[in-house]
Amino acid sequence: MKRGLIACMASLALVGCSGNTASETPQALDITPAVFDAGELSQTLAEAIRFRTISAPGFEAESADDFDAFRAFLAERFPLIHSRLEITELGGHSVIFTWRGSDAELAPVIFLAHQDVVPVEPGTEERWTYPAFDGVIADGLVWGRGTMDMKGHLITLLSAVERHLAEGTQPARTVYLALGADEEVGGAGARAAADYIARTGQHAWFTLDEGGFTIMENPVSGTPAAMIAVAEKGYMTVEITARARGGHSSTPPQHTSVGLLARALVQIEEAPFEHGLDGGPTRAMIAALAPQASGMAGFAMRHSGLFGPVLTERFMADDASRALLGTTIAPTIVQGGIKDNVLPQESRALVNLRLHPRDTTDSALAHLRASIADLDGVTIEPWGSINDAPPVAATEGPAWDLIAGAALAFAPEGTPAVPMMLTATTDARAFADVSENLYRYAPVRAGMDDVARIHGDDEHIAVEDLPRMAAYFHAVIGAAVRADADR
Repeated sequence: MKRGLIACMASLALVGCSGNTASETPQALDITPAVFDAGELSQTLAEAIRFRTISAPGFEAESADDFDAFRAFLAERFPLIHSRLEITELGGHSVIFTWRGSDAELAPVIFLAHQDVVPVEPGTEERWTYPAFDGVIADGLVWGRGTMDMKGHLITLLSAVERHLAEGTQPARTVYLALGADEEVGGAGARAAADYIARTGQHAWFTLDEGGFTIMENPVSGTPAAMIAVAEKGYMTVEITARARGGHSSTPPQHTSVGLLARALVQIEEAPFEHGLDGGPTRAMIAALAPQASGMAGFAMRHSGLFGPVLTERFMADDASRALLGTTIAPTIVQGGIKDNVLPQESRALVNLRLHPRDTTDSALAHLRASIADLDGVTIEPWGSINDAPPVAATEGPAWDLIAGAALAFAPEGTPAVPMMLTATTDARAFADVSENLYRYAPVRAGMDDVARIHGDDEHIAVEDLPRMAAYFHAVIGAAVRADADR
């Protein structure tokens, strides 16, 4: 995950609006929330944090026992899930649970959570108020790596399912719970889960994963906004290779491989991809928040069709908000040469792209190659794992009304449901071919400083958020599994 939420909020800050007009949003679900015990949930999460289920190069052997122990812990804490649902091991500690519905004709629903966490950067341990893997509960917070990303999500999701099983809920549609173990290093577990569902021949109504929160002071109005990610960017890295004559540095050719590579990088950066409000959820995000905005900025937001160029210019003024409008270009690694007086015959660079939904890996590669077509000796090829941006989920209709309506039922009164795009990636992208809609949200009431702690120092989550999260998942599941839920 997932810190792409920061880019979304930064873009709103640039608009510079204020006001208190109520927003036109989906209707909050009319539900009686299930009651969950905050103490029990926080204790379960604290214990979950103590398992060092780290995904990062070099941690495979060190973390293996922790993954096994964590799975045993989950089996002990959620016995009904592990005794009544079908369990399919996917390899590499990833697993999918199947809660079989009574009507095989109904499209299933998929809920995601990943077991793994990122490591603590060496040398930063002293910046933590409490050790990152001690699972301390203090000051109304659960502290530790993974509280926000995303064991808090995982524990409350499983608690909701466990409650439904205890209550005797009989789903009309099948429910899948996919718990990946390597989201932080590529998501092979999520792809295995998606492949498993694909082999059943089913196509899900929606998938719900991490990615959005209720931001308590959104920059437009200073009031809460339920930021629901309906899109995320694709991922692509390319390798640029420049070749030229080698030899002694005392008699260099007119263009060395290093010089050619430098020129290629400059030309690529000077040929940016299209940027604009369309092709993703940004215009819908503006529309959802427009009723809260006042003055000329509010007028522009409410008439984005007319004032699109003005809004685009404001978004383009900041790195984070600009990323919402188009595919980004980021040279990250440059290599060439072995000795100061030897001309390298080959120099190379890696350039990372985060693909806007309007671009594909094929079109992006063609764009890059066109930008350096005049440079002889320079080639561009895909490098590593690549994927297109998944389709943008619906922001109207039954699926959106359920996900957003449940969000509003657990948000402060007057909160708008705001569709957004993550500039980072989640496991949800693996399910694009087996699910009609991909949503990313949990009802954590967060400030921007809380979001900034994800993958950083002093990660924590409020104890009071945990019962709300469990009740949200309980409500979404309960509404989704009814036979008429998608009508």
